[in-house]
Amino acid sequence: MTIDPNLFRQVLGHFPTGVTVVTATAADGEPVGFTIGSFTSVSLDPPLVGFLPMVDSARWHAIRDSGSFCVNVLGAHQADLCWQFAKSSIEQPFEGVAWHPSPITGSPVIDGSIAWIDCAIEQVIDAGDHHFVLGRVLELEHAHPDTDPNALLFFKGGLGQFQRHG
Repeated sequence: MTIDPNLFRQVLGHFPTGVTVVTATAADGEPVGFTIGSFTSVSLDPPLVGFLPMVDSARWHAIRDSGSFCVNVLGAHQADLCWQFAKSSIEQPFEGVAWHPSPITGSPVIDGSIAWIDCAIEQVIDAGDHHFVLGRVLELEHAHPDTDPNALLFFKGGLGQFQRHG
């Protein structure tokens, strides 16, 4: 049975995902990162997370070579960063972006992110035209509850936000 790729994309587009930017410090000392919607919690004990980059992504290869990464969970106020880090045609996605190094790996933490998760690459598994990257969580933090940030979501090809009610 053959699944039509356009139908596959349309149907799965009906599943909203959070928006993250996965970052690292490349071998040349420069920050590298890309937008990932396929991020997930994997295990509480040990603390593991995962994401799925395209096999042929040059930015992914730079992150893989670093051995670590930081997942930056974007808030609704950061929609512009989603597209800035998603487009491979943008050669310097960190241009104009305020960030600071994570405490353990030194991977970029994007200022204003509603949460960040600093990880060591535990395992990389082939998964079709993607890799499944398993990361061991080394440190993490979230925005202060008083700031009440809204999460940025990707749904049916566009961006929106989730806001809790009640």
